[in-house]
Amino acid sequence: MNRTELVGEVGEYAGLTKNQAEKGLEAFEYVIKSALRRNETVRITGFGTFKVRDRAARRGRNPQTGAPVKIKASKGVGFAAGAGLKTDLNSRTALKKPVLPAAPVAAAARKVAAPVAAPAKKAAPAKKAVPVKKAPVVKAPAKKAPAKAPAKKAPAKAPAKKAPAKKAAR
Repeated sequence: MNRTELVGEVGEYAGLTKNQAEKGLEAFEYVIKSALRRNETVRITGFGTFKVRDRAARRGRNPQTGAPVKIKASKGVGFAAGAGLKTDLNSRTALKKPVLPAAPVAAAARKVAAPVAAPAKKAAPAKKAVPVKKAPVVKAPAKKAPAKAPAKKAPAKAPAKKAPAKKAAR
């Protein structure tokens, strides 16, 4: 699964637009990166732990020439899967989909936008509409396609003529 597919599925399950899901993923990445830069461990209960791992400086070899090379010290990221992730990974049952309240955004908007409404009054009886005369529409005569000649019937076959009988020589 690539980033676009991840954003699409997160948006689908969370009831968000792709743009909102993309912003959420970017915020998640930013929080993880900034915590790791501060050398903090990030634990997501049931999912896993992101942790900074220090790599010491060491000597390596250039694979093409075989010459020794110094490799600088660096930091890496380690991820240890949590118990919940391991259990879900090894389970043969279907994963539980997240349960979302029905249209949370629309419900919140209704609370803000619509104050308590007064009881509805009975509507006045509808008045009949006065018919409006329309000007007659003049249509140009339609061009007729040239009439096709009726299909000619093939002449009926005449009965085959018999050749005249030959006269006998005297």
